[in-house]
Amino acid sequence: MSKEYEKLLNALDCIRSKTDFVPDVALILGSGLGGFADEIDQVASIDYSEIDGFPVSTVVGHKGRFVFGYVGDVKVVVMQGRIHYYEGYPISDVILPTRLMGMMGAKVLFLTNAAGGANLDFNAGDFMLIRDQIMAFFPNPLIGANIEELGPRFPDMSEIYDKEIRGIIKATAGKLDIPLKEGVYVQFTGPSFETPAEVRMASMAGGDAVGMSTACEAVAAKHMGLRVCGISCISNKAAGLAENPLSHDEVQETANRVAPLFKDLVRTSIENIGKIL
Repeated sequence: MSKEYEKLLNALDCIRSKTDFVPDVALILGSGLGGFADEIDQVASIDYSEIDGFPVSTVVGHKGRFVFGYVGDVKVVVMQGRIHYYEGYPISDVILPTRLMGMMGAKVLFLTNAAGGANLDFNAGDFMLIRDQIMAFFPNPLIGANIEELGPRFPDMSEIYDKEIRGIIKATAGKLDIPLKEGVYVQFTGPSFETPAEVRMASMAGGDAVGMSTACEAVAAKHMGLRVCGISCISNKAAGLAENPLSHDEVQETANRVAPLFKDLVRTSIENIGKIL
């Protein structure tokens, strides 16, 4: 047994000593969007600091806990505060929470983030359904010895974002009258915001939004056989497309402003996704 898998088992044992809740959907909340976890029908919560060997988020505004409960009739585990590579953790720790939620029993991973708009048609406050991703500028989380207990050595990524679930989210947005863009997400390492040249490169490669999370989590989940979906909140125009210097405060401000619409979209989408599980 690999040390990474043993670490996962120890973390799972720690969680099972506190709750036997088995989720169907795992939800990771991005910057400024953590308040959604406080609005679900909670049955338990566990701080990351209570879990053996679990990395602790150091980003201001991220609570750092798992929340277990229901969205409608759907059983969910919500990650309120994610772990980022730029915090200094090894990539295996960055994806540990994703893998752990899969081992808890989750069948779907629902990713959210705040991202910079590299597409000229995107504006602050837009929502983008992630159709595909580019992770060429970020270390692949599966590098190293494969954990056979989780998935195959060479997992297929031709449809990393589940087509059926994307259709459900698009239909949900339409019924709620919430405008929803669609595009490709590009992950960089951070913590510095991207340069204008990097944004142009991402755009030329087919990217529509840039950020510092999400893609590695999607790869880890797909490796395990989870169905993956994701929505980016476009918090600002990316570097070179905006008039003012970028700041984390701007990211938080935009995310907070559109939070009510985001919550409606995520809540109803999860309820509709639950119907196919």
